[in-house]
Amino acid sequence: MTAGTLTWQQLRDLRLAEFEEAGDSWHQVSGRSDSDRVRVDRAMAARLHETQRSESAGAAVGRLRRLSRNFQYIHSECGLVRSALNGLAADLAEPQTRLKQALADAGTLNFTVHEDGSVGYPAAEVADLTGAKRQAPGSTVHGSARLPLEPPGLGTGGQSPLYPGSSGFKPLNPNAAKAQDVADRIARAVRSAHDIDARYTKTLNGLKAEQGLDVTEATLKDVAHDTADVRATAGGHLADGVPFDKSPAERKAWWDGLPEEQRREYLDVAPDMIGGLDGIPAAVRDEANRTYLPVLIDEVSRRHDGESETQLDALRMIRDKLGKPSDPPMFLLGIGDEGNGRAIVAYGNPDTSKNVSAYVPGLGTKLDGEFVKDTMKRAQDTAIGARRVDPSSAAIVWLGYDAPNFAQVGSTANAEKGAPAYNRFMEGLLATNESKDPHVTAIGHSYGSLTVGTAARQSGGIPGVDDVVLLGSPGVGVDKAQDLGVSKDHVYVGAADNDPVTHLPSKGEAAAGLLMGGPTGVLIARDLLDWGDDDVYFGKDPASEAFGARRFKVADGPGMVTDLGGFDAHSQYFTPELDPESAKNIARIVGGQPGKITTEEYR
Repeated sequence: MTAGTLTWQQLRDLRLAEFEEAGDSWHQVSGRSDSDRVRVDRAMAARLHETQRSESAGAAVGRLRRLSRNFQYIHSECGLVRSALNGLAADLAEPQTRLKQALADAGTLNFTVHEDGSVGYPAAEVADLTGAKRQAPGSTVHGSARLPLEPPGLGTGGQSPLYPGSSGFKPLNPNAAKAQDVADRIARAVRSAHDIDARYTKTLNGLKAEQGLDVTEATLKDVAHDTADVRATAGGHLADGVPFDKSPAERKAWWDGLPEEQRREYLDVAPDMIGGLDGIPAAVRDEANRTYLPVLIDEVSRRHDGESETQLDALRMIRDKLGKPSDPPMFLLGIGDEGNGRAIVAYGNPDTSKNVSAYVPGLGTKLDGEFVKDTMKRAQDTAIGARRVDPSSAAIVWLGYDAPNFAQVGSTANAEKGAPAYNRFMEGLLATNESKDPHVTAIGHSYGSLTVGTAARQSGGIPGVDDVVLLGSPGVGVDKAQDLGVSKDHVYVGAADNDPVTHLPSKGEAAAGLLMGGPTGVLIARDLLDWGDDDVYFGKDPASEAFGARRFKVADGPGMVTDLGGFDAHSQYFTPELDPESAKNIARIVGGQPGKITTEEYR
């Protein structure tokens, strides 16, 4: 079809199944391309990379990666054509149904639908204003795609001429209004189909590959543009089906019940709807987010403020990491630019691993270069260590909330907003994990420990959690370990003696100390108000005997004054190169062997 030439006969006779059949053919090409990409990546490039170290082998790997990108491009673009064709069929179904109903009504009323869409109606005997029986002639009306501005059947210009030979006004044929309604419905159905056809024609014409063999940055931007275009044209009916307001378990059941072709349509056209949806399998979320990432990069690159530039650099760094082999394998479970940025990254597949941890970072964490270089590495180090304890282990860093900056860190607001989102994520992990009884560990570092503690205090606690690990904690909002939804023997604390965050005075001590003359006054206030010396800013010190958790051994860390370490002692818990004892203990807990941790006395 071409916009501007569609007739009602063509719309009536249109076989929408032909569009779907064509979409199936494009789907087959897309699927073959994806299979070829996987074969190139796993059977050829990865094996060559593992077994050969020569310059020629490196060049061959480079060419294979180019081939892989080409297959990925074909997979994406063919998938978009398929989605556009399916969307075209779905969108044309409504005006075609409306047209067929109008034609059926015309037949029932004995009206004639002419080739140009006008509707003829027969004469009818009616009474004029004097009561005399008159024959109101039949006529033909033309439909309008807009609502009529005057009642139908009154004659030219809306005038009401006298009926010839009668003192009354011309009687109206009751068929006129009905015929006008039918004609208008036909016109509106055809006009709607015209508009749909025009939109899809533009979109499909835009799905053209650039010349050449290289999939460049410009090519990837072209994929992002094409995806956004198809999404704008055909994505409406997809959004209507996504169970955003359902539980993660219900979302998983919805996804599992979809036919494969419809799953592919979501992944190709609406990956952002699926990539961050708790309850969708990890491998699916990873594929969706990898597809969405170039689109997001393109969107963020159009902005020119400092925060967007920071996020853009981080997004590109994540994209680069995804393009290289990773051990354990990397899964992108969430990505977004809302707030300070969102990123959920797993090392190891959390669905196929028996042991899974989810780490919540704290103060100052946002989607920036430091997150990619340092915070993500903490999750990777945890996964590597846990897999030495039990190979069936995965570790996640969860930046699914806005961690506070220095101006916000004294408030619980960020933790209160983040806790429900964290619990939904953990519920999603339970829904998709293939083990009957996975071992789940919640890890909170710094302010992230308050977020974990707040999540644990929600109704029902953190879904599925077996162990809780608190690192560099300024308090978690409760005074007893058993208030975190697990027994106190399953709450573990790492607190470096030189970590200033773990020594922050309570709010009352800080306020009293300031009234007493500043930092020295704070120390005096602590002695007066905290006899046990076990209160910190957000409650009882998790490393204290009063709190009752299991404290494991960590390095003291650089001193703030003598070693000029500043906050270094606060940042090295996960890092084997800086604190091997702490990293091993975290790995033992995550890997399901907490009995092997080395313990430390309470403060």
